[in-house]
Amino acid sequence: MTTIAFIGLGNMGNPMAANLVKAGHTVLGFDLVPENLDVAREHGITVAADAASAVKEADVVITMLPAGKHVLSVYDDIAPKAKKGALLIDCSTIDVDSARKAHAIAQKHGHASVDAPVSGGTGGAAAGTLTFMAGGSDEAFARAEPVLKPMAGRIVHCGGDGSGQAAKICNNMILGISMIGVAEAFVLAEKLGLSHQALFDVASTSSGQCWSLTSYCPVPGPVSASPANKDYKPGFAAALMLKDLKLSQEAAQAAGAATPLGAEATQIYGLFNAQGNAGVDFSGIINFLRGKTG
Repeated sequence: MTTIAFIGLGNMGNPMAANLVKAGHTVLGFDLVPENLDVAREHGITVAADAASAVKEADVVITMLPAGKHVLSVYDDIAPKAKKGALLIDCSTIDVDSARKAHAIAQKHGHASVDAPVSGGTGGAAAGTLTFMAGGSDEAFARAEPVLKPMAGRIVHCGGDGSGQAAKICNNMILGISMIGVAEAFVLAEKLGLSHQALFDVASTSSGQCWSLTSYCPVPGPVSASPANKDYKPGFAAALMLKDLKLSQEAAQAAGAATPLGAEATQIYGLFNAQGNAGVDFSGIINFLRGKTG
């Protein structure tokens, strides 16, 4: 099987790397947080002293990092030291410009590269059912696809360098907007004396149907797996939703695209985060719309 270096073993990276181990791959991991390395060892991941040590003998390098600046810093470090002809896959959610710069760094040093951000949250990472949105050449994607499969429910090749990040940004702008819309409808229903279940039963089988309603309903009861049933423990934290919405607005400004609902959703999640809700699941926005703070 393949030797894989995995850089960034946080809430998403650790379970993703664990699924690669379960698939029979040798996984060498590194993270700056000692507690994350302890979890990695429990998953059968071989912990490296640093990122450069992890990539030295790896056929594939996967990164899962917080922002574009971190990805570019790590790529500057590892690309000259990685095994000749290695495949570099970045699964972080970052801006399109940084993704294209990361491709350029990889290719400068003779490596194939794919940007492959994910959707599905920590639950999908643990279950191996993430959706990967991949950007890169046909040849690089063909190499990346079998590596991603143990972590994936679906893998979509979206186009050339940076296309995976473009798809992720657009998808999560839809998600942020739709969650606010669903939450507003439940708040209005409460004011009108309509039960949560009644609204769900109608909207989930008619024109109001969407993922934010049927898979991630923001009120307790109708969807047992939704964070609303666990006091809005993430899931997908509001801080991450705000990050992705900000990326959408940066991209919209750069491309000259009109995204008024995306801009409004960014403002609403900005206020929600500012009230101390950064660590709350993004579906907890319903409490903000009810006028609750903190």
